[in-house]
Amino acid sequence: MRILIAEDLVLLREGLAALLTDAGHEIVGAVGDGDALLEAVGRTEADLAIVDVRMPPTQTDEGLRAALEVRRRVPAMAILILSQHVEERYASDLLGAGSQGVGYLLKDRVADVQEFLSAVRRVGAGGTAIDPEVVAQLLGRRRRTDVLEDLTPRESEVLGLMAEGHTNAAIAERLVVTHGAVEKHVRNVFLKLGLPQTDQHHRRVLAVLTYLGV
Repeated sequence: MRILIAEDLVLLREGLAALLTDAGHEIVGAVGDGDALLEAVGRTEADLAIVDVRMPPTQTDEGLRAALEVRRRVPAMAILILSQHVEERYASDLLGAGSQGVGYLLKDRVADVQEFLSAVRRVGAGGTAIDPEVVAQLLGRRRRTDVLEDLTPRESEVLGLMAEGHTNAAIAERLVVTHGAVEKHVRNVFLKLGLPQTDQHHRRVLAVLTYLGV
């Protein structure tokens, strides 16, 4: 996968580049601010951009705003946001900007190398990777809509794990149920949320966005 990194901390930027290169990915750009990210997008043809929320000059939301502009210019490019803290508004803005290839991880997740690399692959393939803490805080602020009230407790639990980016196999292992049981719950979720019989992966992302209320 061709990856573009936007992170103002040089050590973290270089560390991410080395980690991803060792994992077999190609780093097509590594920049330190939002303007440089937008400039790099136009010349690198990256598949995925990994972006820090807070970058120069104000260290507020430059990275997020640049990521949203990237999504507007190149809708097919996957975006994985890294943040030191849960920024609820930023997470909602990102997730609401597109239904495929989105992720929001706390920087602490980078310490778990395999989990981080798995998230990179998942987002790059068009899926989601949302930190459990982000999910918890978004749900704490946004109450579930009427459409979600029809879900059973187990279906809600399965959808919550889907929101974190877990596969059906991982959900089955975590809930100590069969893979077939999880598939049944997922089908019921799609049916109750009124998601059309199209691409399975795309429906999964749409279900997550509905769950998070974005």
